[in-house]
Amino acid sequence: MLFLQLPLLLALLVSGDNEENKNSIPEGFQEPVSFKVFCVLSFHNSSWVQSLGSGWLDELQTHGWESNSGAFIYLWPWSKGNFSNEELMELQNFFHVRFIRFVQAFYNHARKWQFECKFIFLNRNWGYGRGCLHAGKAPVGFVRVAYQGSDFLSFQNKSWVSSPEGGKRAEGLRRLFSLFGGTDEIIHKLLSDTCPRFLLGLLDAGKAYLQRQVRPEAWLSPGPSPGPGCLMLVCHASGFYPKPIWVMWMRGEQEQQGTQRSDVLPNADGTWYLQVSLDVETSEASDLSCRVRHSSLGGQDIILYWDHHSSMGWIALAVTVTLVLMAGLAFWLRKHWTHRGSPSSRLPLE
Repeated sequence: MLFLQLPLLLALLVSGDNEENKNSIPEGFQEPVSFKVFCVLSFHNSSWVQSLGSGWLDELQTHGWESNSGAFIYLWPWSKGNFSNEELMELQNFFHVRFIRFVQAFYNHARKWQFECKFIFLNRNWGYGRGCLHAGKAPVGFVRVAYQGSDFLSFQNKSWVSSPEGGKRAEGLRRLFSLFGGTDEIIHKLLSDTCPRFLLGLLDAGKAYLQRQVRPEAWLSPGPSPGPGCLMLVCHASGFYPKPIWVMWMRGEQEQQGTQRSDVLPNADGTWYLQVSLDVETSEASDLSCRVRHSSLGGQDIILYWDHHSSMGWIALAVTVTLVLMAGLAFWLRKHWTHRGSPSSRLPLE
């Protein structure tokens, strides 16, 4: 039984600082900007293949893929960029037809090349300008294929080249790709023209959404105790956009070097979440504050003081206890007056 996973990653990175360059990224975007298409093909047996595909602008998913029909799924109103429906349909048909032909050809050759399962990673990367894969004003593209963590195949100068480390299997896969007549020229055009135009159009069409500013919400909480006589102070920042943010535990104007930062994680609404923590002795927690700096704040940092948080904690506890006592008193009074007013406690009327 053949089981093989084939993840494909197509990535376009662009950067531009030349105002005369028509391919420069729109003003206001941080460089570089990337567009990635990720597809995983799972070959379970000779008649069953599963595929998952998605497109990503930096870390925002913009596209999906319906593998049975080959249809692109546009997840945002601006996901079509500035391409016409005719251009998009042409791309969709191209990928769908090539996908079917590749799967059929791969089934015919996989056993002969003794692919025993494992993983093939296909990376297509495009880039130009400062901060990209290759410096220069014109887009430069290349394709690299890896098998089990080793170089396997690459696309150079409009043709496929097998890696010496790949041996006969890499050469066999190179010949397989070469069977698709005219495909090399089309791939070259996709790398050098179509993909850069699509990304730049995507940035332009989605500019209002992609360049929005959303202020973070910040709060403090205690974390799990790191040990006797110690506290873990946790500062949370959530709901902010764009992603870059600076959060730090401070004592006065001095940054606390023990601050530990989590990964910046996505929220369901497209904004981001981050927490930073600091382990301190209980006696040293006073005068500590968490400072949050973000582009949406207009230079006005959010500063939260741990002492204030502790005081608010005691106030909240006092309010909670008071409310519980009042609720208990109200329940007792209600029960008492209900009992006094029940029919069994009244005298019969004559």
